[in-house]
Amino acid sequence: MAVGLDAPSNVLPVAGLRLGVTAAGVRYAGRRDLTLLVLAPGTVTVAAFTRNRFRAAPVWVAEEHLQQTAPRALIVNTGNANAGTGAAGLATARGSCAAVAEALGVAAEAVLPFSTGVIGEPVDLAGRISAALPACLADLAEDRWLEAAAAIMTTDTVPKAVSRRLDLGGRQVTITGMAKGSGMIRPDMATMLAFIATDAPVAAVPLRAALDAALARSFNRITVDGDTSTNDACVLMATGAVSMPPLTSAADPRYGPFLRGLTEVMQSLAQAIVRDGEGASKFIPITIEGGRNSDECLRVAYRLAHSPLVKTAFFASDPNWGRLLAAIGAAGIDDLDVTRVQVWLGDLAIVQGGARHPEYREELGQAVMAAAEIPIRVDLGRGDAVETIWTCDLSYDYVRINADYRS
Repeated sequence: MAVGLDAPSNVLPVAGLRLGVTAAGVRYAGRRDLTLLVLAPGTVTVAAFTRNRFRAAPVWVAEEHLQQTAPRALIVNTGNANAGTGAAGLATARGSCAAVAEALGVAAEAVLPFSTGVIGEPVDLAGRISAALPACLADLAEDRWLEAAAAIMTTDTVPKAVSRRLDLGGRQVTITGMAKGSGMIRPDMATMLAFIATDAPVAAVPLRAALDAALARSFNRITVDGDTSTNDACVLMATGAVSMPPLTSAADPRYGPFLRGLTEVMQSLAQAIVRDGEGASKFIPITIEGGRNSDECLRVAYRLAHSPLVKTAFFASDPNWGRLLAAIGAAGIDDLDVTRVQVWLGDLAIVQGGARHPEYREELGQAVMAAAEIPIRVDLGRGDAVETIWTCDLSYDYVRINADYRS
């Protein structure tokens, strides 16, 4: 059950982008598992992809196509990741693009493929996509974001989509995004799959800069289980449908508001993934301050977020703060002065001077741990750097979901 996460509503269409969904039978009969996004001519597209060396065939093909021409369509399937499938997987990813290209009358290189699901299983994606495309095409509309957000899910329990309206130089623009992801989440680019679009006219250079900056404060600050997917991709599209002078540089005064709006959308989606982490019952923001640099703060944060002992204690609502100290001390900061370390659970001070805070009592810690959202804050007492990441607990259901995943 997702932690403090409701099904999305009031998701706004983006002029210049149409979406269609249908059931292609990739893994389960009758389940809507195929999504087509069709982009207006002139749309500017940038993307980030997984750094996993076993990256899936569609990742290779999407990155290759993106370097060749401006995309006109994206095709997304769930149920089969088309990863660990070798040359045959590359052929089926390219075949999927060719099928979409023929249906739309565009070049095959103008289609980007994306897949998610079980790794290592062969499947005739190109054939199934080709057979299902007429239904996808018939379903195309600008207001199909909610249906698409549901169609790209795997173990997610709630669709993830969000919109923001911004004022850029006196004109109203929209940013809308959707994402899927619940397990195998550890940022080494982003999440599982995310697609964000705006109707603002933004050139490739500032759009790329905005994506990278927003990734650093959103999808690259989340973890559920410490595992990086073979299929991660985050795509940002600017259709330019709003009539206004194009944003061509990060020096443009409109760039700041655009970046803030984009970051809000991507942070909302990223946090939704953690809130819907497989089996999650607690949402845990971790802020490390007082570090000498960002890397140091992140090292401590991820050590806490990836500790099974810390995560299971939070699932049990057990304020076993000794596990927090052990994780902090094992983060690889060899010259850490533990007498300067302070730790809080929410607003409750639990550690001061490397030992239990003199006013801390167990019943106070248990009251904080009983909540569904439990912030951890650590001050290392070494400098001015601050970083925040978001994670969740580790529950019985996480084991059950992953043990049953292929059944």
